Amino acid sequence: MARFSKPKIDVKFPALRRGKKKVATDVDYGKAGNPVSTSNPFYFGFMVTAGALIAFTLLQALASASAVFILIIISLFLAAGLNPAVLFFQNRGLKRGASVGAVMGLVLLFVAAFISIAASPLIDQGNQLVNNAPQLVKDLNNNAFINDLNNRYGVIDSLQTRVDSVIKDGQFAITAFGGVIGVGKAVVSGLVSTFTILVLTLYFLAALPQVVQISLRFVPATRRDRVSKLSNAIIARVGSFVGGQGIIAILAALFILIMGLIIGMPYTAPLAMVVLVCGFIPLVGHFIGMSIVTLVSLTKSPTTALVALGSYIIYVQIENYVITPKIMRKSLAIPGLVTIIAALLGTSLLGLIGGLLAVPIAAAVLLIIDEVVFPRADQS
Repeated sequence: MARFSKPKIDVKFPALRRGKKKVATDVDYGKAGNPVSTSNPFYFGFMVTAGALIAFTLLQALASASAVFILIIISLFLAAGLNPAVLFFQNRGLKRGASVGAVMGLVLLFVAAFISIAASPLIDQGNQLVNNAPQLVKDLNNNAFINDLNNRYGVIDSLQTRVDSVIKDGQFAITAFGGVIGVGKAVVSGLVSTFTILVLTLYFLAALPQVVQISLRFVPATRRDRVSKLSNAIIARVGSFVGGQGIIAILAALFILIMGLIIGMPYTAPLAMVVLVCGFIPLVGHFIGMSIVTLVSLTKSPTTALVALGSYIIYVQIENYVITPKIMRKSLAIPGLVTIIAALLGTSLLGLIGGLLAVPIAAAVLLIIDEVVFPRADQS
């Protein structure tokens, strides 16, 4: 029987060997040159120009996405503010997910109650106000002082012409929002922003402990425990701020309810609900509430509207300089003067978002100063 031997592979071709890889040989790529001189003026000019372009591009990107950042900041703020309520349910045996669900359910229940109580009456009163606006302007001439001003300067006549041109043919809402497309954009944008804030708040609220733990990983291990305690204290102060703001909003709503019952203001309960919601909005919240209260009161009589407006203005001054500083001093442990200054500076620098975040940021800064800066100064 013939035998077949295994063929031999020539060693001159190692790449053909089974299971063997070709070994790359060292290649001489030349001698490395000297490093780039950072003191060279061309290098310095290039790096400065590149840095400026990168910074400008980054700022442009941030500016174009400012609306998204505003939604994220509001959601984080609401999550930190609702966290004490979640901890309340957790301390009574519920898990984190169930506690978050309970809190969000209560929030949605409040929103549904607000819509069912306040939306329909306010829409009806708004339509009535629009329809009666021309006659209300004419009735202003019954006042002797206003009639004299109109005879001299034509104030009421100009206002009458403007009101007639705006409300003509029932196109008030469309004119106010810049056309039919503008109305659609405003409605869709408001619904999308509200839904986005709701979803982001839910996610931030559920993942808040994990976010804090991940952030603490960037802190050196020797300081992690102290930074963790300070971070939890800051989050607690933000929650206290939201709770204090809720108390302030409730007091404002009670004031409107009592004042409306005394002066016979129409739709007092729905207006109190509107002021309750506006009380959570910094900077322009009471301005919005004041405008709605005054306009709805105007449907009854100009005297009722003037009394409501004057009373509301007086209450806002008392709230700004008496009620808010006292509540924030107790809930956030910060002086009333710091509360007012922080709100003014935050509003001036960042507008609505600055007014929303100014007071809790001031509370956090004071906490860090008390726990870090002052002890080091005392030991030096």
